[in-house]
Amino acid sequence: MRGLTRAPSRRGCNNAASSRIPGNTNMPVFNRPVVSALLACSYAAAALGAEADVSTIVVTATRVEQSGFDLPVSIDSLNKDQIQYGRAQINLAESMGKIPGLVVNNRNYLAADTQISSRGFGARAGFGVRGLRLYSDGIPATMPDGQGQVAHFGLGSAARMEVLRGPFSVLYGSSSGGVISLFTEDGAPGVQIEPSATFGSYDSQRYGAKVSGDNGTLNYLADLSRYSTHGYRDHSAGKRELLNSKLRWRPDADSSLTMVFNAIDMPDLQDAMGLDRRSYEANPKQALASAYNYNTRKSLDQQQAGFAYERKLGAVDTLNAMVYLGHRNNITFQSIPAATQAPATHPGGVSALERDYWGVDTRWMHRARLAGASLTLTAGINYENMEEARKGYQNFVGTLLGVQGALRRDEDNRIHNFDQYLQAQWEPGEAWLLMAGLRHNTVKFSSKDKYIVGANPDDSGSTDYSETTPVLGVTWRANPALNVYATLGKGFETPTMNELSYKRTGSGLNLALQAAKSDNLEAGVKALLSKNIHLNVALFEVRTENEIVVDTSLFGRTYYRNGGRTERSGMEAALAAAWDNGIKLMLAYTSLNARYSDTVAGSAIRSGNKIPGIPHSTLAAEASWKHRPSGFVAGLEMRSVSKIWVDDANSDAAAANTTANLLLGYEQSLIGWKLKEFLRVDNLGDRRISGSVIVNEGNKRYFEPAPGRNWLLGLNLARSF
Repeated sequence: MRGLTRAPSRRGCNNAASSRIPGNTNMPVFNRPVVSALLACSYAAAALGAEADVSTIVVTATRVEQSGFDLPVSIDSLNKDQIQYGRAQINLAESMGKIPGLVVNNRNYLAADTQISSRGFGARAGFGVRGLRLYSDGIPATMPDGQGQVAHFGLGSAARMEVLRGPFSVLYGSSSGGVISLFTEDGAPGVQIEPSATFGSYDSQRYGAKVSGDNGTLNYLADLSRYSTHGYRDHSAGKRELLNSKLRWRPDADSSLTMVFNAIDMPDLQDAMGLDRRSYEANPKQALASAYNYNTRKSLDQQQAGFAYERKLGAVDTLNAMVYLGHRNNITFQSIPAATQAPATHPGGVSALERDYWGVDTRWMHRARLAGASLTLTAGINYENMEEARKGYQNFVGTLLGVQGALRRDEDNRIHNFDQYLQAQWEPGEAWLLMAGLRHNTVKFSSKDKYIVGANPDDSGSTDYSETTPVLGVTWRANPALNVYATLGKGFETPTMNELSYKRTGSGLNLALQAAKSDNLEAGVKALLSKNIHLNVALFEVRTENEIVVDTSLFGRTYYRNGGRTERSGMEAALAAAWDNGIKLMLAYTSLNARYSDTVAGSAIRSGNKIPGIPHSTLAAEASWKHRPSGFVAGLEMRSVSKIWVDDANSDAAAANTTANLLLGYEQSLIGWKLKEFLRVDNLGDRRISGSVIVNEGNKRYFEPAPGRNWLLGLNLARSF
């Protein structure tokens, strides 16, 4: 969580917040008792008169480096040790479970993407990441349609990760219920080499090597790793090879050029799929017969490069320009029965995608004075383009199953967006900070059908979405140890290309699918209870129209529809403490009530039902101790998750669970090398839990089991020259 450092002294007080927003009856409001409790917490913290000590510098909220403590946003940052040390460095779920408001589920087989949701946004995703914007070193990992991937995130070379939640996320474009940004390490002066290896349960192995350095003008890093596993479940083996590299050149004191390149290769990842209730309870490690019969699997590879240029234009102006391009291949063999593929309009049981994408983002930042107070303006334009060749094949030839058969779909798709954004930050006095922003989003989809055979018609078509999303926030600095803030804004989420690509009946794009629009409100407190203890509390409410929901998921393919209005209201709380004796404590709690507001004809959605895939509450706690003289490290982690409904009818749920993990480590120096060893044991109590669920799975195969007790042993070496 956040670190601690001294913040500048500020004074001032005024009325803190109101439970209603005048003049806007459509925006969500908080109940007065809840707001009163929040304000009581605020004044209690202020009364402590703590010395202000907050150091974490963030970029994602404002695109400018500054302390997150002062900003009217919910944003948390994980450092290098929290991401890398004592972890496999494969999956975001390893470290991000400690971020309040965020649910990150490891589906425990590489063929299935990590499930990530922020305040409920993205919980419907069965493939990729939806509802959040993803960035790696400023390069979007989210395509123009709002679908993202995190498999290429180089966790082994990550310096930090920032997670932004709430209304200000909309300044990053459509489909941004939250923003996750990863930043690669910089090289230290000289040259460093860093080999590493981990071994764990289920014959899991990871080998890595990093080379980095800095000679004053040139800073560089290259990180190469290879991971393989037999998998916890049957039919879940896979391997991954990843390269992440960054090069920064500083030709002079006022400019820099950063070049980023990464590549990933993940061939023949076995797909264990979900289990129904009976199978899950009988043997959670099994894969059902259909996974073997059709040899369900996925292969993907991706290569992308990005270039970012920054130039200071005098004392008050800065220009930033970024361009990126990439290529991605993905082929998936699903378990769709041969008989189901008989209609001429069925696209087949093998999905093959080839994508070329590129984009540019240019922004100008100007520092000025307004009414004698500091004003920072940021204006930018963003264009992103993706060309997709989508093909579908039968997953059989004659009686042979699980092979690429006859062509059943062939189309060229294009998705592009053109956005403009403006952001301002003004500090009219020592006690106040105001932030405001505006983004105009335009997203266009077009499809050219090249498979027009027999009864299969020409399904070419197009659609587009546009919206202007404003956001406004204010921070009141009650004293150097306490900030109170409130923020409101509007959100906009388009369907992704995959969500548009399939109808439950017929062929062609699902052009009836509308964009979801939301009103967002947040109020919070950031307090220093002492120079060692930092507390964040946030209340939020989101009301959405035309929520995009899973219609049904069958044999690995998911269909979508609009689910009417929904409401999400909740609280996030995070407490972080660190003392000079090496002891650290962390608590992160989220309460989220996510429900449907409408009854939708022709579906299981009823007003008052809970939105599936979203736990009502999560609690993460960590305690660690580092004995600096000896280099010994010990840590204990706990995570508790409430039950998770699996379908719109709320007919079944993954049970609530609590798990604990143990970490033991040792750090020392030997003959010029720095060594770090660790032993990690997860799920100490050997609990049977469902790590994730497949929402609205048509065959009731909702459950994706997580491993019982498992271990990981790691060694990292580093040397500087």
